Parts: sequence; structure tokens; C-alpha cells
Amino acid sequence: MSSRITEINKDTFWTLIAQAKEHTSGPSEWLMEQLVDMGPEQAKKFDNIANAYIGLAYQYGLWTAASVMERGGCTDDGFTDFRGWLIAQGREVYMAALKDPDSLADAPDYQDQRFDCLPHMGERAFEELTGRNIYEDFDPAGYDALKAELKKDIVYGDGIGYPYTWSEAAAYLPRLCAKYMTPEELQCHIRQYNDTWNITSPEIQKARATATKSKKIKKNRGDSR
Repeated sequence: MSSRITEINKDTFWTLIAQAKEHTSGPSEWLMEQLVDMGPEQAKKFDNIANAYIGLAYQYGLWTAASVMERGGCTDDGFTDFRGWLIAQGREVYMAALKDPDSLADAPDYQDQRFDCLPHMGERAFEELTGRNIYEDFDPAGYDALKAELKKDIVYGDGIGYPYTWSEAAAYLPRLCAKYMTPEELQCHIRQYNDTWNITSPEIQKARATATKSKKIKKNRGDSR
């Protein structure tokens, strides 16, 4: 029997996520109970770590994978939900996805979203304990330091920062495309609206000007960058 967790850090964060998923009849309720028992300070730590991991996963290559797994595109809000789902899959899946989003072909089906609320339970536990919004006394400097510390464990893969078109996604994410889309569906997206990004967005323009495409794209399509 595992010992009871009383202190939240990056390791116990992932342990709690894994333990919560073992309680399939009520994972959110179980996690909420644990965090409430630990008190508001630990609930806040859990929330900070969850949000930091969500922020660190803001990568256009991963967003492309989310679009494939949504079978046709992924909105801003949808990508936030997707990253919550990704964290709920556990540390191994999360880290592997940032190294190579195509590894998500081995993850549970994205339509199974029973656990996607788990990363948000720290905020709920804090508010239940204190009656206050968790962001009222947000510490930006402390959060940035935490995020920088967590980033040290992440290996970002080749081309993870580039926003791919549908035709490029077929080369960048071959296994994921094969799992979630028929060849006919993929070709339909390529023909009808190959570029699903808002190409007028300064963020997308900057990413396409500065980020490097995956070597898989260069090899398969002969791109110069």
C-alpha cells in the first residue's frame, strides 16, 4: 500500500494523478478529497504545477496533433482542454508527447475524457477550503521560477514549435493520422482547407518565420527550412 502524500512537488503531483485514475468510479472526487485534506497551501501548489505543465505544452506541433485527434481542427479552448487531458494521461505520456507528438498514437483514445478535469482539482480544493479565488494572491515571479524548473525535465522534440498544415501533418504525424483519420478524410482536409491556422495571426506568422519544421517534413517534402 502506497504511503499517503502530504506534500506536493513535481513528483507527488504525477503520483496523485496516477493514483486518482485508479479510482475509476470517482477519480475527481478522490483527488479533491486528498487535496482538501492536505490544506490550501498544498492545493495551491498542485494548481501551480498543473498550470505550469499546461503552459509548457503550448507548442504548435502538439496543437497540430490535437487537431488530428479532434478529427478536423482544434480551437484555442479545445487545445486548453486537450492539454488538461494530456496531463491526466500521466508523466510518461506527457513527456513523450512533447518529444514526439506522434507517440500519442499509443495513448488512450482521446474521446475517453473521463480524467481530463484532474489537473483542475487544486483550484477547486483551494476555493472550497478558503472561499477565495486561487488567483487573488497569484505570485508571478514564483510561478515563473516553478515553470522554469519544470521545463528542465522536458525534452522538446524536433519541429515541436511549428504550426503544420494538413499535408505536412500527414508526414509529421503518420501514426496519429492513421489512427484518427481515414485516408479519404485526410485528403479531404488537404483539398478543402489545407491551412487551418489563422495566417493573419502575428503568433502564427512569427512561428512560421522562426520555428523549424520537423526533419520528417524536410525529408518527405524537400523543404528548405
